[in-house]
Amino acid sequence: MNRTSQLVQYFLSHRNVTVELVNKIEKEHYDYKPTPTSMPAKDLVTHILFSFYKFAKAAKSGNPAVFREKIEETETDLRKLAEAYTEKTRSLLESLTDEDFDRVLDLTKIFGVQLSVAQLLQSAMDHEIHHKGQLFIYVREMGHTELPFFIKRK
Repeated sequence: MNRTSQLVQYFLSHRNVTVELVNKIEKEHYDYKPTPTSMPAKDLVTHILFSFYKFAKAAKSGNPAVFREKIEETETDLRKLAEAYTEKTRSLLESLTDEDFDRVLDLTKIFGVQLSVAQLLQSAMDHEIHHKGQLFIYVREMGHTELPFFIKRK
């Protein structure tokens, strides 16, 4: 299995669980936050979805300015957003070649460091996993007790 296929499989093993959690959030809970200083649920979900998309877009294009772009999105249904951005991100990841993973990006203005595409995408995975853990807490506090396992491998 090549690096691209491995990455896509790993991404989906986590993202599919994130999507399951998002699907448990009803519209009346979009503004829910477990503490006064927490992000509302809808902000946490869009942060997860849009961030990985930007990581993948930067990895593909080599352009760090992608991180500064604001995503203008008219869709407000978190379930539909999760589906759409999972596919958009998957498509970007699938378009990477094995050679792309070794390309070094100058991200010093954003992250203070230069990273290979492989390192950048590992950071994206770590970021997703971190916030997915938070999302488990949100969904649990919304009253859901039937929750998916942390990762799903096919």
